[in-house]
Amino acid sequence: MDQIKTGKFISVLRKEKELTQMQLAHILGVSDKTISKWERGAGLPEVSLMLPLCEVLEINVNELLTGEKLTDSEYKKKAEANIMDLVKENRENKKRMFQSIVLGTITIIAVCALVAIAAFIEIPAIARILIIVFAVLTAVLGIGTTVTLDINAGYFECPNCKALFIPTMKAYVKSYHTITKRRLTCPECGETSMCKRRVVR
Repeated sequence: MDQIKTGKFISVLRKEKELTQMQLAHILGVSDKTISKWERGAGLPEVSLMLPLCEVLEINVNELLTGEKLTDSEYKKKAEANIMDLVKENRENKKRMFQSIVLGTITIIAVCALVAIAAFIEIPAIARILIIVFAVLTAVLGIGTTVTLDINAGYFECPNCKALFIPTMKAYVKSYHTITKRRLTCPECGETSMCKRRVVR
């Protein structure tokens, strides 16, 4: 799916209906920032908003995801392509999640082993320092890569406005979390709350 194309399509249809971003946002119960984000191609409407948006714009979901009006003959072909895109995205998100878990585990084991070697084995001081430096570098690179994979393995859902978003690296690292939730500030409504991890859209 081409988010830029879909965004431009939403913008064109909204203007044809003589609606401002604020008016469309009010109808759908979202912020005008959300409409702006869609129209800029910075994100797609979440599933719960697709049907209401399509009703307002007088199109179907397949046309929304394709970013153009479709004839009957194009409809089936585009529907299959859109479904395959969603399946592919969900599969890639699950793969990234698995990779982040594996890499995080390997990093922890490697760092603990290096620290144990430096602490308990009789070796020259310079070798001990080099092992500790290597352990620190392993931790930084491993954790950095793990965080990058984890951030891009799906979305976080705001409990207030139900927007799906990917946090910045800084916001992700600074936030405290449970296994499935992370305290983040929603870019749509601006509320800070425990946002639930969603691997699928």
